[in-house]
Amino acid sequence: MAGLAATGGTAGAGAPTPPRTGQPGHLFHLAATEPNNFDGGWLRGANEQNFPVLAGQQGSVYLAHLDPGGIREPHWHPTAWELNYIVSGTAKWTILGTHPDGEYHNDVFTAERGDLVFAPTGLFHYFENASTTEPLDVLIVFNTSTAEPDDDIGIVGSLNAIPRDVLAASFGVPESAFAQVPQRIEPVVITRRR
Repeated sequence: MAGLAATGGTAGAGAPTPPRTGQPGHLFHLAATEPNNFDGGWLRGANEQNFPVLAGQQGSVYLAHLDPGGIREPHWHPTAWELNYIVSGTAKWTILGTHPDGEYHNDVFTAERGDLVFAPTGLFHYFENASTTEPLDVLIVFNTSTAEPDDDIGIVGSLNAIPRDVLAASFGVPESAFAQVPQRIEPVVITRRR
């Protein structure tokens, strides 16, 4: 049915036109969408803003492309979990869990083509391209219909929202330790190693 349009059409010569459902189109051309470009790669997505059939469905999907050396900014989602499918390449992952026993639990691992990675709601996580020569492509499914990164709290914004003296006290270091950290930065989303 490669020729079938989102709102009806033909599936080929002589094929009948499927009936219209009265609903928004059910086909979305993810690869044809304009990517959001970042320093270390790009992000393409389908959400309720650009794929109306998702409105109220609590679902969205994104294709994250990380160039060699690319890093998805460390972040968490306060209202959504995410399921990540490695389409191509190799990813290094870190997921920081809670500490009910007094110890933080870091899950650090490598995921390869065909692997699934689940990041639970609210857990701090990130992934990076493990290769210095090959790109990484990850298909990400969220249980929210909002546009990414609208349900995303990144480490850069988080650290910039905290006064330097509070950061210093939290880390147990002099305030001067944070002197080189820029205080006003645009959202990062995807970056790269320098």
